[in-house]
Formats: sequence, structure tokens, C-alpha cells
Amino acid sequence: MHEAGGQGVNHITFSVSDLDRSLMFYTDIVGMTAIVRWDGGAYLRIGDNWICLSLDSQTREDPLAEYSHIAFSLPEAAFQEKANRLNHYGIPLWKDNRSEGDSLYFLDPDGHKLEFHCGDLASRLRALRGRPYPGMRWLLDDPQGDLF
Repeated sequence: MHEAGGQGVNHITFSVSDLDRSLMFYTDIVGMTAIVRWDGGAYLRIGDNWICLSLDSQTREDPLAEYSHIAFSLPEAAFQEKANRLNHYGIPLWKDNRSEGDSLYFLDPDGHKLEFHCGDLASRLRALRGRPYPGMRWLLDDPQGDLF
């Protein structure tokens, strides 16, 4: 372990153009808990993570073409309910799932790319053992089986 390295993701900030709309989306659709709100933003919690919504007049209108996105863990038992909720609210999907585990790739009201994913790093690595990506090589040995 690198002593001077980070300890994990501290928080994620999303620039939003309409705070009320984004609060509704992230609480009602994603399932976050709103903690505090002020004129220019809000803090929400999901699991052990916290999210900041920051009101920004320069928020883009369209999603970026690149693959960058944030994935939220979802238990298998909740997958169909989330799929139904996204469909009910007309939330646009931006990608079909082609990887291990059930996933829903969807957009927030400001075009941020998000994902609900059933699985974790261990399940992804196990899947890669059987079907590696082109040119893939392992960079870390796992003698105790902690990762997969």
C-alpha cells in the first residue's frame, strides 16, 4: 500500500442547472437521502458516500460522448423495480449492458451519465478470468483470493 496515497473517494459533485429538479431526481429516482440544501446546492447521501449538487449556470445541456460515468451499486432484488422506475419517469438510457452483472445506464436531468450495477469488483474480476478483455494483463497478484 502507498502510505501517501488516497483512502478512497471522498465525495462526488455534480453541476446542476435546476436544483429542485435534481433533488427530486436523485432522491426519488436514484434513492439518495437529502441531508441539507442551500441556495446554491445540496448534500445527499447514498450508502457510505455523499454527493454534492452544485447549482451552475454553465452546466452543459447534452451528455458527453465519452464513456465516463458514475455507477451506483444495486442489489439484484431491486433491479427490475429500478428498471420500471426509470421507464415510468421516461429517464433516457444511454447504453446497453454488455458486461458482467445487470446494469442500467441512464442520464440525469443535466446529462450526467449514471449506472445502476448489480455486482462488485470481485464479480467483475471473476468474469474476466473466463473472458478477458483483448490485450488484458493482470497487474496485481491475488495470492489470498481477496479480490476474486
